[in-house]
Amino acid sequence: MDIKRAIVDLAPGPVVRAFAAPYVAGKGIESGIRKADEIWKANGLSSTLDLLGEEVFRREDVEATVATYFGMADQVRQRPYVSISCKPTQLGIHESEAYCLENMRQIVGRAAAQGTRVTVDMEDHTFTDVTLRLYKALRDEFDNVGTVLQSRLFRTKADIETLHAKPCRVRICIGIYREPKAIAHQDKPAMKDKLFDYVQLLLDKGHVPEIATHDEPLIERCLEYLDKRGCPNDAYEFQMLLGVPRQQVQRRIVERGLVMRLYVPFAEEWKYAVAYCKRRLAANPMMGAYVMKNLFGH
Repeated sequence: MDIKRAIVDLAPGPVVRAFAAPYVAGKGIESGIRKADEIWKANGLSSTLDLLGEEVFRREDVEATVATYFGMADQVRQRPYVSISCKPTQLGIHESEAYCLENMRQIVGRAAAQGTRVTVDMEDHTFTDVTLRLYKALRDEFDNVGTVLQSRLFRTKADIETLHAKPCRVRICIGIYREPKAIAHQDKPAMKDKLFDYVQLLLDKGHVPEIATHDEPLIERCLEYLDKRGCPNDAYEFQMLLGVPRQQVQRRIVERGLVMRLYVPFAEEWKYAVAYCKRRLAANPMMGAYVMKNLFGH
């Protein structure tokens, strides 16, 4: 464990909870939907709702999670600016791949009936293969489902090239998980350069890149390339995390007629929000500075 993660893990839950406020919509589905409505009406920002909580092992807990996702799909049905994100480790992968696929099929099907998109989130490298198998099986059947690829992994170019014959929506991001040197880049500049390369490759393969980054020079680099390529506005979108102060660049993206989508997490239990923020703080200690700026305006 590196020293940054060790320090963050020692932080008391109430302290992390205070830091979580800008980054987590709150407790319960209603808090997530309320935040999605707020950012859309105020700034024209789309959102993807995410139920925090990973590593769900007991079948009764998995079924409760599935029921929560059904509720999300039903409640966002008249909100075209809202999508849903979900994780295999919440939905039964620890029991079996078949059980997880059936749960995800029900969620994606429920959302499809409401006209809502679903993203199958990516977790650490130990789940990459199974997540892509699940996604490809869902994509065979549904048009409203996308997934995530991480530019830090060496394998990502091959994963794009073998993704699916149908067009796919792919959130392309650096990724939050710290991965071994043998399989992943360790320096951020290399990860950002790869992200830019993979935006191009996704377009070449007929897919829709969902460019997830807070790095403004990288955003400008992507926009310049996309303009030169002559991509229509619906051929890609940008994504960021709720709470990270990037209002100016977000406004510019919206003013160009592009989709700017924020990842909007909520929790049924605050312990999951605390765990989420600890991961984010460990990966990017500057989040602490962002929070202080949000709280105190400096």
